[in-house]
Amino acid sequence: MKLYHLTVLGLAAMLAACNQKAETGTGAPTNTASAPTAEMAGDTGNMAMPAERGTKAAKGSGTVTAIDKAAGMITLDHGPIPEANWPAMTMAFTAKPALLETVKVGDEVTFDLALKGGAGEVIALVKN
Repeated sequence: MKLYHLTVLGLAAMLAACNQKAETGTGAPTNTASAPTAEMAGDTGNMAMPAERGTKAAKGSGTVTAIDKAAGMITLDHGPIPEANWPAMTMAFTAKPALLETVKVGDEVTFDLALKGGAGEVIALVKN
């Protein structure tokens, strides 16, 4: 019975310690995030969003060869994309309609991709 009580007391002490900050002489950094200010406000239309769980991010550059707004697809003749182990090639990617409005066939672009399951989605697109 004493072993049971010691175990329970030990677990209670460990749980209580979990909620206490470690005291170090280094002055541990604190979260200094603040609300957005006027300087931070702006257009984020072409800003890449964090990748979803299970996706990888990649960057590339190339030329727009086709746009299918109805299907939400853009075809790019791009250089190698090391993050995906892809050589230079021409391939179609899904993209949000707002991104497709910013370019036309023949434009030289740089782009960010979200890679998942061997496919890529253009999540940011900027004309060079």
